[in-house]
Amino acid sequence: MRGFALLRPFAEEPALRLTVGLMLIFGAYAATMAPYLSALAVTVFGLGERAYSMVLVVASVVAVSASVGFGILADQRANRRAIALWSVLMLVLGMGLVLAFPVPWVFVLTQAVIVPMAGSLFGQLFALARLAASTRPEAERPAIHATLRAVFALPWVIVLPFWAVVFSSGVPLTVLYPVSTMLALALLGLTFAGWPRDGATRWPDPKSGLSFRQSLHEIAAWPILARVLALGPVHGSVMLYMVVMGLVFTATPERGAGDVALYAGLLGGLEVPFMLALPMIVERVSRPVLIVAGMVLYAVHLAGIPLLAASDLVWLLIVPGAMGGAIILTQPIAYLQDLMETRPGAGASLMALQKLAGDAICAATFAIGTALAGYQVAAVAGAVLAIAGAVALWRMDQSA
Repeated sequence: MRGFALLRPFAEEPALRLTVGLMLIFGAYAATMAPYLSALAVTVFGLGERAYSMVLVVASVVAVSASVGFGILADQRANRRAIALWSVLMLVLGMGLVLAFPVPWVFVLTQAVIVPMAGSLFGQLFALARLAASTRPEAERPAIHATLRAVFALPWVIVLPFWAVVFSSGVPLTVLYPVSTMLALALLGLTFAGWPRDGATRWPDPKSGLSFRQSLHEIAAWPILARVLALGPVHGSVMLYMVVMGLVFTATPERGAGDVALYAGLLGGLEVPFMLALPMIVERVSRPVLIVAGMVLYAVHLAGIPLLAASDLVWLLIVPGAMGGAIILTQPIAYLQDLMETRPGAGASLMALQKLAGDAICAATFAIGTALAGYQVAAVAGAVLAIAGAVALWRMDQSA
């Protein structure tokens, strides 16, 4: 019965049903392209490691700028449908261009500039869900964000094994582009057909009344920015896990590429039921405390991978990893949106700032840790930094 109660808002509210459909398709797109981008860049389009690193840097700057800019504009003008359609059009354009012109400069243009602008859709979906949830009883609202994030994770469990089988049979990586283009077109069609018309929603969505500079100043206020920075290493720990696990498993004689896919698939699959169970805990525990607890669990998993990689005990790490991951992948989203309670667009853009901080911390931790003593030091350092960030967040809320 509890499970039906969690799903009731999505069954009864059309806008929430829309976010589920869009998240499923967007998750399938992400699971299709994200794991193979580096391989496409190097083996198909002939980019060197330095060139691809520059693409990633530019893409990160564009993605954050687009998320912040679109979030502010959505709050200023209350034109969320128009901005969502623009974001999805960028994804269709990016995938379609590479499909039509599979040459290196088109790949670089799309991955560095065009596709990153579409990444703002993720935050816009959570902003729409927050607005739509305002029509629901308050007791139902904590479950909505956790369920929506679980929906995004669900396609990864199915799509990753599918592509592993496809590519093991010798199909070229370029097949990703026609599939991704079709997924992007499906996103566009569903967004056009289902996204509520601007100015005609069942919930109030007033214009912010702030200039662009005033909105930026609001986001950059120290009480807000400090909390985003504290959550940076929490997000960075997830990125560090993906880097460390892949490298450690492929470098360990007892492991291999198959174990990488198996570990990631099992972890992602187990995260989903834990995410769906979280609303029962959120009712009793504050979010900062929950984030600290989740980060401690995730730190055990992260730090333990290099230590136990050669042992069968490494598979036991999936349990604390999934429990912790379910928390740190869902609760910071709701926490950041609560910081900008009356600005759902700007609140969603804080997720992009958290990701930028996390990516930078992950890269620095990995570079310094491996330079000093290898993967174990990098993993432990990342785990310690992430716990420190979670504790700092809790202390800031305690003293506020």
